[in-house]
Amino acid sequence: MPFDKDQFLSSVSRILRAEYAAEIPTATEKELYNAVSRAVMEQALEQKQPVHAKRCAYFSAEFLMGRAIFSNLLNLGILEEAEGALASVGRSLNCFEDVEDAALGNGGLGRLAACYLESAASCDIPLDGYGIRYRYGLFRQTFEDGYQHEEGDDWLKWGDPWSIPVERDAVVVHFDDLDVKAVPYDMPIFGYKNGVVNNLRLWSSEAVQPFDFAAFNEMKGERKAEENFLATKICDVLYPNDNTMVGKILRLRQQYFLVSASLQDILKKHLAAGYALKDLPAHRCFQLNDTHPVLAIPELLRLLQSHGMTFEEAFAVASKCFNFTNHTILAEALEKWDALALSDLLPDVFEQIVACQNRLEAEGLSKEKYFIIRDNVVHMANLAVYVSSKVNGVAEIHTGILKSETFADWYELYPKKFVNITNGITPRRWLLLNDPALAKLIDGKIGEGWHTELSELKKLKPFVSELLPDFKRIKRQNKEKLAAYIKEHEGVELPPDFIFDVQVKRLHEYKRQLLNAFSILYFYQKIKRGEAKDFPPTAFIFGAKAAPGYYMAKAVIKFINEIAALVNGDEEVNRYMRVVFVQNYNVSYAEKLVCAADISEQISLAGMEASGTGNMKFMLNGTVTLGTMDGANVEICEEAGKDNNYIFGATVDEVAEIKRYYCPREILETNPDLKRAVEMLTDGTFSDELGMLEKLQGSLLSGHDPDRYLVLYDFPDYVRVKEQLLKEYGTDEYYKKCLLNLAAAGKFSADRSVKDYNRLIWKLK
Repeated sequence: MPFDKDQFLSSVSRILRAEYAAEIPTATEKELYNAVSRAVMEQALEQKQPVHAKRCAYFSAEFLMGRAIFSNLLNLGILEEAEGALASVGRSLNCFEDVEDAALGNGGLGRLAACYLESAASCDIPLDGYGIRYRYGLFRQTFEDGYQHEEGDDWLKWGDPWSIPVERDAVVVHFDDLDVKAVPYDMPIFGYKNGVVNNLRLWSSEAVQPFDFAAFNEMKGERKAEENFLATKICDVLYPNDNTMVGKILRLRQQYFLVSASLQDILKKHLAAGYALKDLPAHRCFQLNDTHPVLAIPELLRLLQSHGMTFEEAFAVASKCFNFTNHTILAEALEKWDALALSDLLPDVFEQIVACQNRLEAEGLSKEKYFIIRDNVVHMANLAVYVSSKVNGVAEIHTGILKSETFADWYELYPKKFVNITNGITPRRWLLLNDPALAKLIDGKIGEGWHTELSELKKLKPFVSELLPDFKRIKRQNKEKLAAYIKEHEGVELPPDFIFDVQVKRLHEYKRQLLNAFSILYFYQKIKRGEAKDFPPTAFIFGAKAAPGYYMAKAVIKFINEIAALVNGDEEVNRYMRVVFVQNYNVSYAEKLVCAADISEQISLAGMEASGTGNMKFMLNGTVTLGTMDGANVEICEEAGKDNNYIFGATVDEVAEIKRYYCPREILETNPDLKRAVEMLTDGTFSDELGMLEKLQGSLLSGHDPDRYLVLYDFPDYVRVKEQLLKEYGTDEYYKKCLLNLAAAGKFSADRSVKDYNRLIWKLK
């Protein structure tokens, strides 16, 4: 986008005066943020969206967009120009560092969706996102006495200048007990310096009739008020706690609200363009991002039949339009709905699910393993696999598990349905934006082609030794910035000379933050006994949110915070070790962490992590992986070399065999330091008024499936490899491994991923 400094400043001034009666030098950060954003939007949206014969709609319950302003200015090609313009009048873009993230996602799934939208626009692929405009994001996390505390994430308090409400496209979504108005807010997705603008449409729920004067006048307004509350509540928060039936019903409302509003909107525009509904597959395809939006399948069947199609005609159209991405092999994450609850809330939709079940049986698929409805439970993954044209996993190892285990019976029936598309990340946000010094170093050596073709990074390999001094300098600067930020926000001082060992991701037992925590106690004991005089000073940095209803994940957070208090408060030890669990980990925090890390911990039990994209972000910023052969770690080792990373633990093939005979207590008897670490959970070392740590210990040593994720089993090998890594840190060989990882990161671009989707699934021109 061409940039006119005077026009830009004039627009900012005009908006400030009109909206806030303010001037640039004296405007508050919030006022200036909104004015700058709107000034850019006014000019940027003059770019016309390319016309395509066919577009893909990406349905996702999550879009973890992060802050828009910096990435939008970067992609429009005016980041430095806008900074220069503001600097000329005494202001800076840096004052927007405290702008709230649009945290409309929980973790990798939502961040992946955001990366794919940006990459599709940058590759001129017509992909539009459809989601929910939650009034509050996941939640704002703080710690109280080491326990996770959740507060509302009011991301809209800074305003939402990058979204445009489109009231004319509002639709009504019908539930059996009420109707809800869905109002779309459109967020432009700018391609990288190519003039392309795709769209993210987020739906907000409102009451169809906000105020009934007659009912109020007759003092009968209670029912209307209750209906209005129920309507607006649908979009209040991402993922309500579904430990109760009330929470489950609200989550069901959210999912249907998303897909019904989106499909009504798409079909209305399809018909307005003069196309026949039978020709929908020629103009539209739908990508279902995990099982959350799978209700789109019966909803489309319902809508098509409401326009006069037979069920079989509608099924033929739907089976050509829908495609399904699976992100997990965890049975509990493959969504299931109580059939009675679904039929009560959405009887017309449930009727379509029953019709799909009947059709399936009529085809001879009478074995229960295929059933969409079984034991009064609706299995959304089976519905998705049955109707979708393509089903994809998100890493080679994950797709293999889908074929051989999770969906083995379906794969035997429909082998051509299944494809692999390894996840990716956008290199613009995750290197150009978050680590500009490193990006400029790369530009100076191999040019700027890698900005849009990440495989160009392989050209760095001959220059690895030459780049070492500058790479070390940049890494040190990034560590200094992160240390200052953590001191300000967490109150913990991390000397930049320390090794920064980082594990940041969603908190789940299979991701094994607990394994890392036990290793800290293992090293702590050795230091206290005077057996680790050569232990290299290391800062262990964690960041993660636990779902509000996930008790064991919250227990792990409490445990790590207790370890942090023990280690940081011990003057004998804190010269060698520091521990910090950063609060409210989000995209903006991640941008600071991935470029400052020395070690990337990707230590899930092999076979559990579908892909992981955090591992790719660290790799792209020149960080070695300490991890298992799980998810995308396998492909990272294939690309960068297993010898250039630090791999430990049982493999996928070994896990099942180990579990046949595994006894965690026997592991403890052979490892006294590990046994002592486990005992510390309950021996009074740590404060725990709620008894969480006792239950955490019980999950490892008792019950029907103790140590389900083989934390204790993998511990000896994990510590062995970790000690090797800590010993090698700081050598030229270590830094060469870092740079060789960076140079091999080309495969993990989201640009490559969306091109794979287009080539293998969407077939968009």
